[in-house]
Amino acid sequence: MDFLQLSGKRIIVFGVANKKSVAFAIGRTLEQSGAIVEYVVRSEKRREELGKLLAGKSIYVCDVERPEEIDALAKQLTLIEQPIAGVVHSIAFADYSEGMKPFHETTRKQFLQAMDISCFSFIAISNALKGLLAPDASVVTISISTTRMASESYGFMAPVKAALDSSLAFLTKSFSRFSKIRFNAVGAGLLKTSASAGIPGYVDAYLYAEKAIPRGEGVTTQEVADAAVYLLSPRSSGIQSQTIVVDAAMSTNYFDQEILQRVAGN
Repeated sequence: MDFLQLSGKRIIVFGVANKKSVAFAIGRTLEQSGAIVEYVVRSEKRREELGKLLAGKSIYVCDVERPEEIDALAKQLTLIEQPIAGVVHSIAFADYSEGMKPFHETTRKQFLQAMDISCFSFIAISNALKGLLAPDASVVTISISTTRMASESYGFMAPVKAALDSSLAFLTKSFSRFSKIRFNAVGAGLLKTSASAGIPGYVDAYLYAEKAIPRGEGVTTQEVADAAVYLLSPRSSGIQSQTIVVDAAMSTNYFDQEILQRVAGN
C-alpha cells in the first residue's frame, strides 16, 4: 500500500555529504517509499566520494554560491520530462574556522556567506526550478528547532535560519500566483551529524539536549527525515508555510528537576 502516495514521484534532494547526512536519510526513506530520487551535491569531488554510497543513482553537481551553476542544473533537470514532485533543501554552511566568537564579533563576510549558502540558495533554487515543478509540488528545507534561544554553540547561524523560516511565507505567497506549490521546513533539534560535529562546543550542547529531552534520548536523523518525507507527500497537503519542530519536546523541559539539582549542586 502506497500510504504516502510517493510511489513513482520524482524528488530532487540537495545536500548529501555522507551517510550521516539528513539529506541521505531523507533520500533513502523516499526510495523506500517508492519515489524516484535524484541527488544534487556541492562538487565533483563530493560526487566521487559518494560513488559507493549512492551507487546507481542520478547525481548532479551544483555549488549554490554560483548562480550560473544553479541555472545549469535547471537545464540538466529539464532533460527528464517528468515533473518534479518535491525538492529537499538540506544545505547549510557557516565559517567557524576562527573558533566561536561572541555574536557581535561576527564579520560581514561570515554572515553574508552563511546567508547566501544557507538561506538565499533556498530561494534561488525554488526560482530556478519553478518551471519544472508539478503544480502541487512540495519544497522542504531543513531548519532548526528554535531561532529564539541564543545558543552560543550555534554561533551566528540561528539568525540565518530565522531568515530561512521567514522565507517560507514569502515563497508561498509569490508562488501562489501561479501554482499550489507548498513550502515547509523541518525544525530539527540537535543531531549527531558530521557537519554539527565540526561546530565548536556543539558536543556539549548535544549532551545537554539528551538530558533535557523527556525521553532521555536525542533526536535521531531518521526522525527528522521521516518528518521531511511526510511534508513531501500529498498526505501533508494542508500544511503550508510552516516549520514543523522535531525536538522530542526538549523545548518544554528546560527546567527539568534533575537538571536544576545538578546546576544547584544538590
